[in-house]
Amino acid sequence: MEEWIGGLWDRFITKKARRDYPDAAVHLEEMEKTAGVLFRALGGDPGLRVTPATEAQHGARRRWLSRVAGTDEKAAHAALDGETLRLPPTLSWFPTRELNRDLYLWLIALAAYDSAPDADWIVRNQRATLGVLYRYPGLASRQHRLLQAHLAERIAPDAMQPDEAAQERAIRAALEFPGTVNSLPALTSPTAKQPQPVPLWLYPLPPALPPHKRKPGAEPPEPNQAQEEEAAKKRHAAQREEMPENESPMLMMFRAESIFSWAEYIKVNRALDDDPNPDAGRAAENMDKLSIAEDDKNQRVASKVRFDLDLPAAGEDDIVLDSGILLPEWDYRTHVLRKDWCRVLPMAYRDAPPLPLPDHLQGSARRLRSQFAALQPVRRWLKAQPEGSEIDIDACLRLQADRLAGYHFSGAGAYLQQKPAERDLACMVLADLSLSTDSYVSDEHRVIDVIRDSLLLFSEALTATGDRFGIYGFSSLKRSHVRFYALKEFTESLDSAARGRIAAIRPGYYTRMGAALRHATRLLDKQPQAMRLLLLLSDGKPHDIDLYEGRYGIEDTRVALIEARERGIRPFCVTIDREGASYLPHLFGPGGYTVLRRPDELPARLPVLYAQLTS
Repeated sequence: MEEWIGGLWDRFITKKARRDYPDAAVHLEEMEKTAGVLFRALGGDPGLRVTPATEAQHGARRRWLSRVAGTDEKAAHAALDGETLRLPPTLSWFPTRELNRDLYLWLIALAAYDSAPDADWIVRNQRATLGVLYRYPGLASRQHRLLQAHLAERIAPDAMQPDEAAQERAIRAALEFPGTVNSLPALTSPTAKQPQPVPLWLYPLPPALPPHKRKPGAEPPEPNQAQEEEAAKKRHAAQREEMPENESPMLMMFRAESIFSWAEYIKVNRALDDDPNPDAGRAAENMDKLSIAEDDKNQRVASKVRFDLDLPAAGEDDIVLDSGILLPEWDYRTHVLRKDWCRVLPMAYRDAPPLPLPDHLQGSARRLRSQFAALQPVRRWLKAQPEGSEIDIDACLRLQADRLAGYHFSGAGAYLQQKPAERDLACMVLADLSLSTDSYVSDEHRVIDVIRDSLLLFSEALTATGDRFGIYGFSSLKRSHVRFYALKEFTESLDSAARGRIAAIRPGYYTRMGAALRHATRLLDKQPQAMRLLLLLSDGKPHDIDLYEGRYGIEDTRVALIEARERGIRPFCVTIDREGASYLPHLFGPGGYTVLRRPDELPARLPVLYAQLTS
């Protein structure tokens, strides 16, 4: 009975204390596409990604009901840095969905205009507000509605201490009359609270964690791509701490009779020191500041007994065909194209025996060959030729009429000539063979299996058209080891040897996309065809373990694509990355990519996309 009454009280007081409006909530997922398009359309940095912000304790004064219920302690603030625009994952500040949606639009406009990120917080937002209202006067009415609704929700200055009240009045003046407040008054009382959250403004991000100097001989932690992608969506404040000394762990006291006897022994799976804590991520989400220290004494077993597993032995690895091709790389931080920075290694699979087309693809291949046979060039008749296999009756009549009228054309012909029409086109398919392709898309198939089937079916379809094409794959392990596989060269036909190389593909390492695209551009630039198409198959963004991640990798890939377009090559990306819409427009343009929501659609969609691109 006591627990039941306590549960009723908790639900009642929590509901009464809520200051937001969950029924009118608008989620960032609903605004994801609009946010990216609007941010870039209003002049925002096209290289930034839109990601959800992390809730943090604001430390502001709360109403007594919120203190009783223990609610309203955290808030997710909009923030902007050099790589991301972080917006609250959910907005429910206001009683209507229209106002909450307008708040998203206002924050996006504010971030797009933000021109003083290093200025004081209150000054920075006033300048951005004035700039947005001057440049886009149509947003003034929305901003006014948001402002009035927000001021009605704030705690009045009369209910605060004098120094808190001074800050609150300064914030209200800055909101109502932007440009009139030069600084935020300081808090002098030790019991004073921080200012109340201002959802209409951008907040500064927590400082980035300084690089840690690893001790000599210490091995870097093994990367976990899934954890890195999840962590990239959120950002916490962090601080470095020294590992506390604890040479003498506390001894556990127990009585001898408490030990289980053999008869009482029960076989259970007991946790080991090496096992990850499944609740660690949830606990980290509830923390405002993460303290990080390096533990040298309690190392994992895998790090104590560690061999160089980065690359297999030379006798077991794939065959390196060349000493390497040096290529540049763009560093967006210094705006310098680093010359001879990456090394591309042409490689071949050691075990790739010739194979026929797999049985489960035979039916689809026959259907694609019959469909794509319609794209084969047909012969056409050229009229009024000086020589040919047949007489052009229309040309003869025209010539006779002109001659009777007194006109004579010595260069005119009276024959029909049949000439074969050709598709002057070359296509390169570049497949991402990184570690992430080892993930499963169903109970039986991995991403690499879907890519393998797609390449086999695509090859059959292109063979039916007669187009010149080549198929290549790549992965990387730092800048000096970009592995590039020729699965089918432009000059060779599709035979059992080429099918065997395609069937031998397997997950590799990481995705240094810029270097692979530059080498692919050089190969495709040698083809004499007038139209040259570069199809990139990928399942994620550019990434490598030597700082080639985030905006650095995206900007280098963008420059590589610009170089390809300058050579007359048309790049197009087919990806299964659900977050691709946040960065692919910056790389390939609005019509230069497609995102497949279901990876198993790739084998059927890829030939159709090719037909649309080359029609």
